[in-house]
Amino acid sequence: FCFYRSMSVQPDSKISNSTFLLTGFPGLEREYPWLSIPFSCIYAMVLSGNCMVLHVIRTEPSLHEPMFYFLAMLALTDLCMGLSTVHTVLGILWGFSQEIGLDACIAQTFFVHGLSCMESGVLLAMAFDRFTAICNPLRYTSILTNTRIINIGVAILGKSFLFITAPIVCLKFFDYCRPHILSHSFCLHQDLLRLARSDIRFNSFYALALVICTLFLDSVLILVSYILILHSVLTIASREERFKSLQTCVSHFCAVLVFYIPIIGLTMVHRFGKHLSPVVHVLMGNIYILFPPLMNPIIYSVKTQQIHTRIQRWFTKQN
Repeated sequence: FCFYRSMSVQPDSKISNSTFLLTGFPGLEREYPWLSIPFSCIYAMVLSGNCMVLHVIRTEPSLHEPMFYFLAMLALTDLCMGLSTVHTVLGILWGFSQEIGLDACIAQTFFVHGLSCMESGVLLAMAFDRFTAICNPLRYTSILTNTRIINIGVAILGKSFLFITAPIVCLKFFDYCRPHILSHSFCLHQDLLRLARSDIRFNSFYALALVICTLFLDSVLILVSYILILHSVLTIASREERFKSLQTCVSHFCAVLVFYIPIIGLTMVHRFGKHLSPVVHVLMGNIYILFPPLMNPIIYSVKTQQIHTRIQRWFTKQN
């Protein structure tokens, strides 16, 4: 693999031992000025949309409820995800630099994977919130107290970042085959492992176990919560009450799909799409990073009546 990568780069390319080269959109270098326009708009929407959701929740006392506290966690996670990759993605498209130092690459890897685990944990907490609200409404406020919500948030934060520290730190001590060319416009753990000449068995097995214990387990628990919610809703006699109960889950269900579908798609492309154009790999990587932070504010602004009403009222006042 190292020999193949070295033969695919021109001999005059000089990349220092501690510097990696990020991949933009191969074959579309002349289109970067045009590609930078939609990507700049997407990042602007990611940052402004999630900031707007956070602002609405913070300034509206009526939204100081468990459901919206978890939504604020989700918006903050999406905002940080956008901030962690904007400088490399737009830096390539704007023609600044495709190079990134090893320390900066490891730091970006830490935040990208940590924030992905955190988003999965927040979605699981939101599923528990909806399960409690529908299946045990009389004890909803007593179960999800402010103290318990803070503890859940701290647990999600610790689970997301503490568990990935060991394999991320190991990346610092690996030797990497030359040239140091990554497959995406940002750094990923599996991408750095493909360039490593050192023993990567610990990182490989640990990463697999972490994926099973976080993303896979979270998705299974979310599925179980929805099965229990559906079972509880079907016991309601009134069709209107059933519809009203399920309506409160639409936004969260859409957010779950928006998060897990790109992850599955990127995994399938990496596993079975080696014959596909490199542009497809880069595009799927950017969808994995940008699609959830872009869509979540739109979903909750449109589907959640309280958020929609407050945003509409806020823009009316501004006008």
